[in-house]
Amino acid sequence: MKKILLGLIAVIVIAVGGFFGFDLYAQRRVTREVETAFEQVRATGAKASHGKIAFDVKSRTLTIADIASETGAQSPVSVKIASLTMTGLGQTDAARVSADKLEFSDVEIGVAGPSPTIASLTYKAPRITVKDYSAPAGLPQLPASSSIVELYRFAFAQLAHINASSVSVPTLTGPMIFSAVVHAGDGASGEFAYSGLAIENMKDGKIASSKTDKVAFTVNQQAAGTPIKMTGDLANIVATDIDVGAMAAIFDPAKANDDREYRIQGHVSAGPYVISATPGINLRIDGMTVDDVRINPSRMQLPALLAMIPPPGSPPPSAAQTRDLLEKFAGIYLGAGIGNAEMHGLSLETPEAPLKLASMRFNFENGKIGELTVEGLDASAAKGTLKVGRFALKSFDVAKSVRLTAQFAGQKPTPEQALALLPLIEGVEFKGLVWPYKNTDKLVKVDVFSLDWGQFVGSIPSRLHLTAKVATPLDAAIPGQDALIAAGIDRMAVDADLGAVWTEASRSFALEPVKFDMAGLVKASAKVSLGNVPREAFSANAAEAMGAAAQIEASAIELTVHDLGVIDLAIAQYARSQNVGRDAARSAILASIKAQGDAIGGQQSRCHRPHHRHRPVHRDARTDAGRQADAARQSAGAAADAAAQDRSAVGAGAIPDRGLDGAVTWTPPLPVLTGRGLG
Repeated sequence: MKKILLGLIAVIVIAVGGFFGFDLYAQRRVTREVETAFEQVRATGAKASHGKIAFDVKSRTLTIADIASETGAQSPVSVKIASLTMTGLGQTDAARVSADKLEFSDVEIGVAGPSPTIASLTYKAPRITVKDYSAPAGLPQLPASSSIVELYRFAFAQLAHINASSVSVPTLTGPMIFSAVVHAGDGASGEFAYSGLAIENMKDGKIASSKTDKVAFTVNQQAAGTPIKMTGDLANIVATDIDVGAMAAIFDPAKANDDREYRIQGHVSAGPYVISATPGINLRIDGMTVDDVRINPSRMQLPALLAMIPPPGSPPPSAAQTRDLLEKFAGIYLGAGIGNAEMHGLSLETPEAPLKLASMRFNFENGKIGELTVEGLDASAAKGTLKVGRFALKSFDVAKSVRLTAQFAGQKPTPEQALALLPLIEGVEFKGLVWPYKNTDKLVKVDVFSLDWGQFVGSIPSRLHLTAKVATPLDAAIPGQDALIAAGIDRMAVDADLGAVWTEASRSFALEPVKFDMAGLVKASAKVSLGNVPREAFSANAAEAMGAAAQIEASAIELTVHDLGVIDLAIAQYARSQNVGRDAARSAILASIKAQGDAIGGQQSRCHRPHHRHRPVHRDARTDAGRQADAARQSAGAAADAAAQDRSAVGAGAIPDRGLDGAVTWTPPLPVLTGRGLG
């Protein structure tokens, strides 16, 4: 808003000072030149008037009282200045006018309908001081309308040609009235107030620094007949390395084909930021920073986008119009870049429950969030407190998500189309996630949950990695968990590390690592390698994917399982359920496994065994299982004694007296299995 104000003020300054030569000192000459400048303003269809004009030849000081101007547009812009004093007037060259100091008193700028949501807006500044001022001597073309886009374009364009060592505005207020489209009730209004606004070193369209001590606002509205008041203030706003010319390019239709990247701001910091609203809502943010803000006018196409937005009261847009609008809207994201944005120290108080957030940060490039991280989330609720040590969203494509939304406008997406949303995100991560378990004082804890994917074939990822470490209370009301609780285990901890990747050049697919650890029960790891995996296996079309899966061949499968007590637990549970002793339970389980082995062996003996070099994995799994079961039965007696001495031997489907501990290595076409039995 301060930039709009300065740009509009520049019109008045240039109009009254633009045609002075260095030798124009006489009162009559000065008066004639001022009248000429005002006449040019009136020639555009606008109103322009002034009061007394005084000029001091010795100090080259011009004073003009009661300046008033109003555009002739349907939504007019009015400017009132009680007094303008220009000290040390001169002309550095034929094209520019200069002054040692400009002083404005009681400036008021009114705008009718600057946006669909605001019916009227008025800026008021009791005093504005500009030092070491210089600007073009010509009179600029006033804005054709009072639209907010046109005002911004005009203001930035004028500011880009003004030089000044400093600009100070002690206070600036802006009362406004909201339009009916806001649905904020009759008489909904608001006001903002700047204090301590200062700009340093404005030259050649660049501003070295800008500082505002505080911006306060008040909004009064109604909801269901109940008055609602919101107040807020933002303190210590500091911006450096500002490019006003680049800002003007955003709003300039002539820059629609400009594919250059403009850096519009170097660093911005602000805070604290405090908002209060009825009933009982209070928000505070300790600080915010934004670094390296860039834009690309040809990608953003902001004027074209705003031209497509229907005015208030228009009928709802058609599906085709919505798609076109969203396509343009996606360009806003494609044309914007942010090196880093960060917020820290957020606290929210509501009648329901408080919320705290230590920090949030992200960067933005080519329509994508590189990584969005949230740290130190603490949210209270009736059932307990949710805590998140860290949450990270990896590479979210905002522009593409808007474009996909445009494609789905007016129609329900097919499952294949819905899968296209998957490549928009490359992964998520949680650390230190804690929440209460049901209505108890027990907690579910997620030390880490990290899932990332990529290397997409169409909309299906061919690379995936999952890491998880989770601990949760057990619940006797859930079938199967009562046995663990009866055995003295009231909490389950799971540690998993799973990875999968497909290599297109070699047509190979590998599952590695595959690690799974249920603390106190069982630990397992595996390596799986598959060959001849075609690209079509990752098709979003189920029929095509199933057809391609028939070509897959097994290369190597290795499974290692370590018993950490699950077998003893299973035997004890069987003994309790059957009301028998542990030895009887062990014998019954052994008999059941041997019976299953005999059944598998019988099936294997009746199966035709293929003799070609490579076999599909689903076919080998049945025949090898029978052979492995035979080998296990033959070595059961010897294995029992060895199991009592060493629990780290190799086996599959075996249950020693004190647990299972073994490994299976499978390499087609001749699988090899060594195992232990149950004594």
